[in-house]
Parts: sequence; C-alpha cells; structure tokens
Amino acid sequence: MSPLRLTYLALAIWGAIHPMYWFVTYMNETGTGLSGLIDAWYVNASTTGLTWDLTIAAITLTVWIIAETTARKAWANLIAIPATFCIGVSCGLPLYLFLRSRPNA
Repeated sequence: MSPLRLTYLALAIWGAIHPMYWFVTYMNETGTGLSGLIDAWYVNASTTGLTWDLTIAAITLTVWIIAETTARKAWANLIAIPATFCIGVSCGLPLYLFLRSRPNA
C-alpha cells in the first residue's frame, strides 16, 4: 500500500475516533444524549456557523461521491456517505480518498 493511501487510511481512522471521543464525552458529562449534542451545535452564532459549514461540506462531498461512483462503477465507495453523515466529514472524506485511490484490479 502506498504512503498516500496509508495517510488517507490513518486520517479516516483519526477522523472517526477523535471527534467521537469528544461527542461521547459531552453526552456523558451532560447526560442529554444525542438530542443535547445536537442542541449544543446551535448554542451560539459561532457553533451554528460551524455546523452549517460542515453540513454544506458533507452535502458537497456526497454529491462528488455519487457522481464519481456512478462514473467509475465502484459501488463499494458509497460506504463513505454514511461515514460522512454518521461520523463526520473528517472520516468520510479521507475514507473516500482511500477507497478511490485503490489500484485497479
């Protein structure tokens, strides 16, 4: 595996674990669960702006994934879409780049 692919994989793993650590920590500290976490995303203009920034990036990434997956017929790459929306762009983007950079069989 190339160093670039290993980098994408490492970033996807980091992007899955690191944000989730903070999300779970917040939910455990407040006891509010997922609804409390989502409420916190809109607590002020700064967090609301960041939430919209990441939402727009996630939608853009999804459009790109669908367009390229359809053209390349690499259907397994679609797994990056739920990774993007269930974990975050920090996991979905490097995961897609990792999958996209596979050598042709």
